Amino acid sequence: MNDIDRQHLKTAIRVSQQARDHGNHPFGAILVDDNGVVIMEVENTVLTERDCTGHAETNLVRMASSRFAEKNLAKCTLYASTEPCAMCAAAIFWSGVGRLVYALSQGQLHQIIGASAGDYFLFLNCREVLSKGSRPVEVLGPFLENEAKKVHEGYWKK
Repeated sequence: MNDIDRQHLKTAIRVSQQARDHGNHPFGAILVDDNGVVIMEVENTVLTERDCTGHAETNLVRMASSRFAEKNLAKCTLYASTEPCAMCAAAIFWSGVGRLVYALSQGQLHQIIGASAGDYFLFLNCREVLSKGSRPVEVLGPFLENEAKKVHEGYWKK
């Protein structure tokens, strides 16, 4: 991970805190163009929009694919506060985004949430999903897990 990746991951973590502050699950994602410019910041909206597909990454690729051509998205990096779930990884693949960098791993998230939260889990990591695609998506992570964990502290044990 380089300094640019670190900076953008910190932004994605900040966006995840904003999602929590707005009454949603603490997940955030940003999209960065090939010049390192943040072109989109998106929060999780599962609770406020009452939409189980309102994960930050899915919201981001839905918005990005309506605004940008796939050839442009191929040059972009999606930074996620947490490793994308299988649904989000598939959405990233279909969007054409060429690179993914994430902070908190799914394994660490599952440990934080625990069985008592009553949430469903698909135990299929993003690398597995993306490795089955017909085009490559570069995947880097986990990074900054301790920073990313802080946003989840006290949230899942309500």
